[in-house]
Amino acid sequence: MNRKIAARCLAELGNLTRLDIYRLLVRAGPPGLNITDIQTRLDVPASTLAFHLRGLVGAGLVTQEKKGRTVICRAQYERMDGVVTFLREHCCEGFDSDLVAPLARRAS
Repeated sequence: MNRKIAARCLAELGNLTRLDIYRLLVRAGPPGLNITDIQTRLDVPASTLAFHLRGLVGAGLVTQEKKGRTVICRAQYERMDGVVTFLREHCCEGFDSDLVAPLARRAS
């Protein structure tokens, strides 16, 4: 996973409503929840929910599947696993080999 994707995912989860939505979908498991169930459980207006789901879907943290007139939302565990793996990528390695961060990395 690259830094931009990880940052996008973390930014989306940095909003309390989106974090609540994602955690609710994780709790629901692989079957997911339909939009009405999410709205009812979190007491979020439909337009607000649509806005937040759009961000989570755009970051690849949630997928949506249309079944007839119902839209099922599911947490994408692989994407979150990738973010966590990215964050822990150099865990406990120390800093001997890279004392000064490259200028290009600081700027981006």
